Amino acid sequence: MGVATRLSEPLDSAPIDAFATDAPEGGKEDALSTLACLVAADMEACNRTIVARMDSEVELIPRLAAHIVAAGGKRLRPLLTLASARLCGYAGDRHVSLAACVEFIHTATLLHDDVVDESVLRRGLTSANAVFGNKASVLVGDFLFARAFQLMVADGSLQVLGILSHAAATIAEGEVLQLATQNDLSTTEARYLDVIRGKTAALFAAACEVGGVVAVRPRAEQQALFDYGMNLGIAFQLVDDLLDYSADQATLGKTVGDDFREGKVTLPVLLAYQAGGAAARAFWKRTIEASEQTDDDLAHALALIADSGAIQETLERAANFAAKAQSALGIFPPSVIRTTLHRVADYTLSRVR
Repeated sequence: MGVATRLSEPLDSAPIDAFATDAPEGGKEDALSTLACLVAADMEACNRTIVARMDSEVELIPRLAAHIVAAGGKRLRPLLTLASARLCGYAGDRHVSLAACVEFIHTATLLHDDVVDESVLRRGLTSANAVFGNKASVLVGDFLFARAFQLMVADGSLQVLGILSHAAATIAEGEVLQLATQNDLSTTEARYLDVIRGKTAALFAAACEVGGVVAVRPRAEQQALFDYGMNLGIAFQLVDDLLDYSADQATLGKTVGDDFREGKVTLPVLLAYQAGGAAARAFWKRTIEASEQTDDDLAHALALIADSGAIQETLERAANFAAKAQSALGIFPPSVIRTTLHRVADYTLSRVR
């Protein structure tokens, strides 16, 4: 498996010196591009692993898997695994297959989520379930989960297996908890945060933590990476939830108002409900709890959320979690990767226009 060392020389795999102290100039929107550049060779190897492991003699499997991969996405989660390992000075290649494992887990959950949510768009394109049907999407999602576990086992580390398998179970728990809170305006903010910790942030945290594990770094550094990923994931999902009530469809990559139509109780809705008067509360009870909606209700929901200040409050909550993520990186010495990961937290917030 190789011996992890802290490098003093630039990494051959990174076009930019990953251990320089100054990051390249650029705005928040450039953070992911910079991160991808820093681990470009690693990401290429990860992509090759993904393509190879998506292959199957059952022709529908690679077709359907390729459909969702072709829809794009920033590959943020595998990038976090690769960058975390390099941040810790790791010089081996275990992080490449584990990054692919993380992406398979994520993609499998997307396939399942779109079936549960009856989504017709994913990242601006027709969702896999809309093209291939619900049964095929669920089964190919199962296949990708199986591939992920094969990669975990092949890595040979019980600690890595424990981290990633726990994350997979936590994601499922988060999705079930979201289902349990659907249409329930009595859901507390704490309960809502439990949902997004499970369904989104758990994989961010695991993706980062395994980078420190393969590098054989002290437990304090592994915990710092977990904390960075967990808080980044919460901030990311908070922004996603507010975008459903503030973005245009092209920006969002899915149909605006999907959460509203599905009766999902997200923080913008909770805040608007709590801040509203009798008429506003009656509206939310009818549309969210009773699922009685008319064609004009989404526009009214958007207006209520905007007037209540829920968008700004949600963004402030996200900013607090992003700041916690950035603070967690303080245990690591200055480097361009650390600076770029810091900027990734800023980028998460900058998605709100």
